[in-house]
Amino acid sequence: MELKVKYHYTYFIKPFLIEQSKYSKYLLSLLNNKNCKLKIFEKERDLNLYSYFIQNVREYFFPTFTFDRNKINNLDKMQNNIKASELSKLHCNIFEYRLDKKVQGKISTQDGIFFNIDKIEIICLDTGICFLLIKTYIENSEKFSDLLNFNYKFKDINSDFTKLKDYNNIKIQTDAFGNMTEISDFIDNIIGFNDSKELENIDLYNKRFFVYTYSCIEQEDWNEEEDFKNLENDFLKFSNVLSNNSTLDFDAKELKQSMYVNEQFRYARFGFTKQSASLMTSSIDINNYTKILFDYENEYLYTLIIGLYQRIYLKKLENDFKSKNDIEKVRKNFYKFTKEIALSEITNSLTGTMFYNKWKKIFELRDIYDEIKNKYDVLYKELNIDKNIKVNKFILIALVISLLLNVVNFVVLIRLR
Repeated sequence: MELKVKYHYTYFIKPFLIEQSKYSKYLLSLLNNKNCKLKIFEKERDLNLYSYFIQNVREYFFPTFTFDRNKINNLDKMQNNIKASELSKLHCNIFEYRLDKKVQGKISTQDGIFFNIDKIEIICLDTGICFLLIKTYIENSEKFSDLLNFNYKFKDINSDFTKLKDYNNIKIQTDAFGNMTEISDFIDNIIGFNDSKELENIDLYNKRFFVYTYSCIEQEDWNEEEDFKNLENDFLKFSNVLSNNSTLDFDAKELKQSMYVNEQFRYARFGFTKQSASLMTSSIDINNYTKILFDYENEYLYTLIIGLYQRIYLKKLENDFKSKNDIEKVRKNFYKFTKEIALSEITNSLTGTMFYNKWKKIFELRDIYDEIKNKYDVLYKELNIDKNIKVNKFILIALVISLLLNVVNFVVLIRLR
């Protein structure tokens, strides 16, 4: 029987870098874009998000929570160039990109899969690390196989691989986009000042999307009588962003590594990889389509973004250490990371802590951090040794010069006698 989906959505997340010298200019380009609007977070309206993150995390990633009405009004009255300068002083700015009209797309292989772009966000951090988030959902199809194929194909829509090869004959047919190139150009235009060269140096997905996906399947396929074991193969495809016709040969160990069972959610399975996050649920539990689906695209989504941001920040620092350019600046950035957004807790939520701990492990944050620290310690010792050698050479030269002067003075005194 064909597996059916009751509710679903997928966020395609693209990390990109902006040169820090161009960061304020990039913010200005977003402010000048009539489709972009700065997202202001308010305690009363966004109470779940406010109460989920601890204070220092809110202040870093959601600084507008601290804005009062006067500050918001003053910000609105500023000219965009002044506003960009003020916003660049904040650690993080989040913009909503509103399309002129609802975008419906079609990825056609045979019958085609129709989809909508429901929401676009651009998350900008003062380190130059940014994220483009595109929320999509499929229309006119309840087939789980269509969701698998859509996620599998769309993740590469703007990748270098797709540009080198006509990837699976993907075509997009919409009023807004005539073909694959147009939506790829649309993404490139939003990214704007993307520092692609440095991205290549830190191996940041090669322009592929990170896939963050949710599905709630019909309860007839997963209930007290119908065990989840019957869905394991579908879940593995879902959590590893594989197509429906992929052949799998996973053993029990691989299944355990890629799936997480939380006893709090009986009819829910979470999948974690370096390239994706997935949540499969059953509609037998009303919370799965009335609460969890919203938590997953808000608190848990931003938890992922924080973990992904830390990984990219650390990989960038690691690359900077390798180049040995401006070591003092790198040292300050490493100290800043340790002080402001190191691997400490970010939430008091038990489920949120589980998610964050999982991302720390998946993204190898502790290992990368320790490796950078060790490299810095070694490099610091080398620099100190070089510095001491130079100082000793200077002292030796000074002593030699002093000795020669004394000899000359001694000779002069003898001649005077």
